[in-house]
Amino acid sequence: MATAKVKICGVTTADDALAACEAGADALGFNFAAEAKSRNRYIDPEGAEAIIAELPPFVVTVGIVVNQSVERIRELLEIVDRIQLHGEEPPEVCNAIGARAIRAFRVGGAFDPAGMLAHRAGAYLLDALAPGSRGGTGQVCDWAKARRAVALERPIILAGGLTPSNVGEAIRAVRPYAVDTAGGVERAPGVKDHDRIRAFIRNAKSVFLP
Repeated sequence: MATAKVKICGVTTADDALAACEAGADALGFNFAAEAKSRNRYIDPEGAEAIIAELPPFVVTVGIVVNQSVERIRELLEIVDRIQLHGEEPPEVCNAIGARAIRAFRVGGAFDPAGMLAHRAGAYLLDALAPGSRGGTGQVCDWAKARRAVALERPIILAGGLTPSNVGEAIRAVRPYAVDTAGGVERAPGVKDHDRIRAFIRNAKSVFLP
């Protein structure tokens, strides 16, 4: 019996990071993409590095980028453990990073889970498809399509509109390797609610998968 891993994304302060770790988060996401500024979830790499220095061991750190070069990604991997590719990066970029890459896909009507495999990543994140946005909208991902991706037996991270109230249902429906939330545990854009973080992680970890 196992439980899904939990990633708390859009972390911008040490206080929020440590609260997530104390609640049992397996991973923290730091958003290096400039477009995250509109939701107050942006942090520069230097700021993330300062927070990471305060973290306990065995918490995975993830940097979120959009359409960065392989060279820049490798520089960021000196700071974080994994890189989440959340733009239109071609397979060549993902493949150059390999197991330390998390490739994000927006799940819409034309989404083909098998097409993910051209990107040889360590894991795949599935988010809701929202026109004009690359993620972080709070819209719920298509769980049926996400379940088809899980059937490929690759590590699937389910994102998109997950909150303390629906994360358990999402895990039972999709059976992902991990779940990811940002806005679902905020009390205001970019401001984490520590009670919601604790509830989200508790509710996610209460679902046991065979």
